[in-house]
Amino acid sequence: MAAHLKKRVYEEFSKVVQLPQEEAPAKKLRLTKPSKSAALHIDLCKASNPTDALQYLLHFARSSVEAESVEGVVRILLEHYYKEQDNSVRLKIASLIGLLSKTQNFNPESILDDTLNTFNTEKSHQVLAQLLDTLLVIGTQLPESLIVRHRLIEVAYKHLSDTYFGVRNKCLQLLGCLGNVDTPLNKDGQGLVPAVIGGSAPGVSGGVCVRDAQSLISDYFADQDPRVRTAAIKAMLQLHERGLKIQQTIYDQACQLLCDDYEQVRSAAVQMVWVLSQLYPESIVPIPSSNEQVRLVDDSFGKISHMVSDGSWVVRVQAAKTLGNMLQVSPHFLEQTLDKKLMSDLRRKRTAHERAKELYASGEFSSGRKWADDAPKEKVDTSAVNLIASGACGAFVHGLEDEMYEVRIAAVDALSALAQSSASFAEKCLDFLVDMFNDEIEEVRLQSIHVLRQISTNITLREDQLDTVLAVLEDSSRDIREALHELLCFTNVSTKECIQLALLELLKNLTKYPTDRNSVWKCLKFLGCRHPTLVLPLVPELLSTHPYFHTPEPDMDDPAYIAVLVLVFNAAQSCPTMTALFSDHTFRHYTYLRDSLSHLVPPLRLPGRTQAPGVSGIEGSGSVESAQLFLQQSLSRISTIHNLQDPGAQDLLNFTIRDLQRLGELQTELAGAADFSATYLRCQLLLTKALQEKLWTMAVPLCLKHNAMATAAAKQMLEETYKLEFLYSGLENRQVATIHHVRLQAKALQLVLTARTRRGVEPLISVCEKFLQEVESFQRLFVVELPHLQESFVGKLLDLSPKLSACKPGELVKILQTTLRQSGFLNLQLPKQVQRHRDTDTHTRTQVFDPGVVCIGWQVQRASATIIEPTGESDNPLRFTSGLVVALDIDATLEHVQDPHNTVKVQVLYPDGQSHVIQPKPGDFRSPGPHRHRLITQVYLSHSAWTEACQIEVRLLLAYSSSRLCKAVWSDSSTEGLQPAEGATEGTIPFGKPVKVFIMPKPARR
Repeated sequence: MAAHLKKRVYEEFSKVVQLPQEEAPAKKLRLTKPSKSAALHIDLCKASNPTDALQYLLHFARSSVEAESVEGVVRILLEHYYKEQDNSVRLKIASLIGLLSKTQNFNPESILDDTLNTFNTEKSHQVLAQLLDTLLVIGTQLPESLIVRHRLIEVAYKHLSDTYFGVRNKCLQLLGCLGNVDTPLNKDGQGLVPAVIGGSAPGVSGGVCVRDAQSLISDYFADQDPRVRTAAIKAMLQLHERGLKIQQTIYDQACQLLCDDYEQVRSAAVQMVWVLSQLYPESIVPIPSSNEQVRLVDDSFGKISHMVSDGSWVVRVQAAKTLGNMLQVSPHFLEQTLDKKLMSDLRRKRTAHERAKELYASGEFSSGRKWADDAPKEKVDTSAVNLIASGACGAFVHGLEDEMYEVRIAAVDALSALAQSSASFAEKCLDFLVDMFNDEIEEVRLQSIHVLRQISTNITLREDQLDTVLAVLEDSSRDIREALHELLCFTNVSTKECIQLALLELLKNLTKYPTDRNSVWKCLKFLGCRHPTLVLPLVPELLSTHPYFHTPEPDMDDPAYIAVLVLVFNAAQSCPTMTALFSDHTFRHYTYLRDSLSHLVPPLRLPGRTQAPGVSGIEGSGSVESAQLFLQQSLSRISTIHNLQDPGAQDLLNFTIRDLQRLGELQTELAGAADFSATYLRCQLLLTKALQEKLWTMAVPLCLKHNAMATAAAKQMLEETYKLEFLYSGLENRQVATIHHVRLQAKALQLVLTARTRRGVEPLISVCEKFLQEVESFQRLFVVELPHLQESFVGKLLDLSPKLSACKPGELVKILQTTLRQSGFLNLQLPKQVQRHRDTDTHTRTQVFDPGVVCIGWQVQRASATIIEPTGESDNPLRFTSGLVVALDIDATLEHVQDPHNTVKVQVLYPDGQSHVIQPKPGDFRSPGPHRHRLITQVYLSHSAWTEACQIEVRLLLAYSSSRLCKAVWSDSSTEGLQPAEGATEGTIPFGKPVKVFIMPKPARR
């Protein structure tokens, strides 16, 4: 008991005091990256044989090296280079040094001396070639350093006499990339004045006296190795590509190389001759073994034409392509390429004086014993001097009849280029191009059709030519048929029989291939527009009318009858007397087609019928100018809004949006700019409604409805900004900055609403940090546009940036809320373009602009898609067995879509909510014209069994990613080196009208 009391006393009166310990100063930890050079040194020291060392080097080549570590790594590599005995390892080390010299922000001049020292001990030819390649990389990284260039040229000159062809090739390549044309050459190919390379520059030792680069390179045109001769020609071409003028004196050497035994030399020589013909087209060159002279461009054209008959198909392709770029050649030389027989004007004919002198010199006169010995010689002597080689005659005939289809395609392309520059040549080559429509290779036929389309403005087809052209409509290839329809749209024919023949063949095409319906209708539309006078005498026969008897009314559901009406109505637009030949049911059919196919049937002035209001006004010559003025005035009227909270701002935005939408419907030329402006103003209207006064002065529980409205407005604003950025093309950096400004406003509004609805600070910290990062990214991306954003939301945020980075989330939310309500309205500036000249085409109704007219927003275009097939009009369901697949053909036209191969997708929505997104193959896209694409693909459908047929929805989507900084408007230097932000937004935008298709999955039979 006593012990217990004693223990209790100690418990009550004892006290433990814990003294606070002084905290030791925190140790600072510095994180360092492991040294690349040390790791490489350890790996190479562990290598027991050359194979292991080569493996370590290959592994190291796949890793990245920082700029500050490159010099140390190179020194480690060179240390092992001098120790290594195996040639393959030293070659790989030399290759790695060249690869490391390309590292960003690294100056390769610091390793130049060490790299040059390796030449003193190296004996292997292969390693020397690789070292020279490394020097070439270093030289291209330092183009402004004259000293470095001279030192490298000195090394190249020193090794030009090497016995190994690879070393000589690299030396010539080095001279071509870094050499200079300092002195001209004389006729013997030697430099007139030597250029001192080496001692002339400070810091360069040796003082080697070297001729200019062109003289050195031309000496190797006659090298014994064909690979060196090829390298010498390519080095000379490299001098030309660098802007250095090549002297004409090497023309004879280049022409001699056209007869070389190796095809690589001949192919490069063709390019060399072409370059000289473009540099000195009017120079006069003599014809061998004669006193005649011709222009250099004509002489080179004849020599290159001769190469179209070369034994190598690679050379023939090169020669045919080169002929298409020689637009300065004389007409008689050009026309000789279409005739295998030498024309008389390309032979040198002796004059009468020369013939009389020869007769007098012979001392004999006609005795009459020999028949016709004194008759005039109309036929020119075959031994006479030719101005063009006989082998060059009919070069294009040989090219179009070549056994290799690559040569035929090259010849067709060359004909296209030359025919576009000469109308007379276009008429002469028409028969040859039409004959190519019967080629056995589809690619050749398609290219021939495209070429004839390009020169169609200079030609008129005869009936026999048109017959050959229309025979292609029987082709099974859809691309061929549609290309031919496009050709007929812009082709002129000579007689009414040609129109009748074309119509009959197109109707046969429509019967055989019903899927060509829209293409045939479009073809007949342009055919009628271009030939109204030829269609006029055919109208009674086409419409089956009779002057005395009533004829039965045709069926309006017949596609062939619609095709005839499209032809007639478009011809009647330019021929007012044609409407007098129409019957009563033809007028009714016109009214029906004008409503259902307004893009194919033009407005007509019909007798006794009032014209639709607004038709003539819209299609007037000044309508586009007035529409542009209206667009500019609408945007100027909006600029009077200084603050989104100004009274009447919402009404003004609503009226302007309505006007812009109507303008886009009336003027297709300005539809993109009008829709872009209306969408931007809609975003501002949503922001104005979300920032209403009562929403921010009341407590959250009292304004739940308004809070939900503001949340939906912020979400819709974000969606609209992605549409503005990725659905429209032709935007400049100013417009992209404006779009990102609206996006920041929407995200700021979302952040404020999140802070009002959520409790606690923790959820806001990450959101606030992300928002500040986006503001900083905006400042980096659009630093050029910041002066235009002074009074805007972003401008005020950037003024408060030091305060924003240090404040708490609650304070940041209050600042954002105040800034959103007090920031000024950012005016939209559309791109301005000076329209110099536009051709007038009454058939396509393109507008005419005077020179120097400033067009507002003309280049802004909205991406659009139209699904042609399936039409969605059929009530017959597509039946298939459940669990299996059925193919649905998709045919759609795309307008103003950038990079459709990667961005366009097909979406299929099933009635039960399932959604499938399909990526078409790149081969499914065709490009029939600029800014136009055609998507022809198949979508495979599958589903479980249904009790009845239902509709699925097929639509096209445009995929986007906010991390894509490769847009054309961001190509300036302010965005170079920027990495895409983490967590980049990706999504899809529906564009185009969806189509509904009936399908019926049947249960599988047991």
